[in-house]
Amino acid sequence: MTPQEILDQYGPREAMEYDVVIVGGGPAGMATAIRLKQLAAAANKEVSVVVLEKGSEPGAHILSGAVMDPIAINELIPDWKERGAPLNQPVTGDQVLFLRGDGATATTPDWLVPECMHNHGNYVVGLGSVVKWLGEQAEALGVEVFPGFTAAEVLYDDKGAVRGVATGNLGIGKDGQPHEGFQLGMELLGKYTIFAEGARGHLGKQLIAKYKLDAGRDAQSFAIGVKELWEVPADKAQPGLVIHTAGWPIEDNTFGGGFLYHLEGNKVTLGFVIGLDYENPWMSPFEEMQRWKTHPSIRQHIEGGKRIGYGARAINNGGVHALPKAVFPGGALVGCDAGYLNASRIKGSHAAIKTGMLAAEAAFEALNAGRSHDELAAYPAAFEKSWLREELERTKNFKLWFKKGMLVGQVMTGIEQWLLPKIGIKAPPWTLHSTKRDHESLRPASQAEKIEYPKPDGRLTFDRLSSVFISNTNHEENQPAHLTLKDDRVPVQINLAQYAGPESRYCPAGVYEFVPNESGGGERLQINAQNCVHCKTCDIKDPTQNIVWVTPEGGGGPNYAGM
Repeated sequence: MTPQEILDQYGPREAMEYDVVIVGGGPAGMATAIRLKQLAAAANKEVSVVVLEKGSEPGAHILSGAVMDPIAINELIPDWKERGAPLNQPVTGDQVLFLRGDGATATTPDWLVPECMHNHGNYVVGLGSVVKWLGEQAEALGVEVFPGFTAAEVLYDDKGAVRGVATGNLGIGKDGQPHEGFQLGMELLGKYTIFAEGARGHLGKQLIAKYKLDAGRDAQSFAIGVKELWEVPADKAQPGLVIHTAGWPIEDNTFGGGFLYHLEGNKVTLGFVIGLDYENPWMSPFEEMQRWKTHPSIRQHIEGGKRIGYGARAINNGGVHALPKAVFPGGALVGCDAGYLNASRIKGSHAAIKTGMLAAEAAFEALNAGRSHDELAAYPAAFEKSWLREELERTKNFKLWFKKGMLVGQVMTGIEQWLLPKIGIKAPPWTLHSTKRDHESLRPASQAEKIEYPKPDGRLTFDRLSSVFISNTNHEENQPAHLTLKDDRVPVQINLAQYAGPESRYCPAGVYEFVPNESGGGERLQINAQNCVHCKTCDIKDPTQNIVWVTPEGGGGPNYAGM
């Protein structure tokens, strides 16, 4: 049965009405909810707010490095330290390393490190724990938080404005038919709906297309971050040490680099980021990350320890000129759903919190004036005057220089992020632009050098399936696959034939594999949707844009702990 046939037979859906509906319980969504309730309390008003979170609990799907700039949380909850926010480990030292296969060069002395890589005053955190704490603050203010509920559909009124969302149906079998556990989704209707789904949001992507929010903007660009959490021997722990790397193992002009942060409690979080505009279809971001760990400069921090967590996530890095228009009739995009992450700093949580606050302030003003379902124009206007706009303007060309090659990227980053600030120029007086999207960059496999990756040793390096296992990923087995194909023929006839099946390599969870066709002759694409860690890489990088990520049943996906 199609979704419409199910609705026709089992509907109508139950509806709940709120002043503001928030889709996504990450830092942006929680900040929006908290700020709305703060403003309502200060004005002695009642504002009803609900947050839908597709993870099993707030923070379950959150993955980030993370070094957190406290500038935004200082504004949102000034007494966060007294309230027990889990920002426990201040940064104690910065290192920037340029890796070679046979060694490394450190950027020393400290005054040579570009401004964007300075982390004095920041904190090394598990962002999932911070988000869980933000969820507790929101609920204490009266926000209704619904974990385990996916927003599967945007609802529109007869004038074309967003009026809310519908949650996904439960109890639909792989065959598309309702089974004994069937439960019809609900409608959550709001005077305003704020979308905070993270990078490449499922509904955010639809809204950008429907309202042409990216018209006249640069093409949005993404990277994939593959991350691990390790517990290390006490004599290796250096709490607060922050390391960033460039260079090896990337040996062409691909944008990429590594990070390694020492948390409190003998834990190290580390990962590798690769721009999804890479050209070589033989490249595997997962294997590049495993190979990177073998470099002596990285190995020395984790060897003898135990890997206790794994995950992967797409990251926005298009820059300020790739930001779509953030408002439309009835709602707004906040955080990484719009792309506010600062790629040069590898930081997005402070931007997510700030944009959530700005959207909340605009929504509260509108509600107070008796408005609904119109554009919250005050939100983008406030962003233009904010410290966040100024910060993103300073780093507007960062990713775009690297599109011109690694050497050009490094030289121009040095000029823009080190030299210009030294002479008192806050932002580059020139602006680069790009219209090429990540999926358009792959070369045919016949024109690219094949990459042979070493086999994992099971101690320092690992395979995909053992990695997915410790991400605690789970999906109800009897449900329709949430990784869909527009045309079943494309993976073999185009992706495999021309690009050697890149989905089998760019997916960090072993979701896609080409297997022998049982009916004889050639291969077919097998989709192991139960492995999916919701990184969205396939939705971004598929060269034919034939793969479409849709929401699985609520609560499915990874359950990150301490990540």
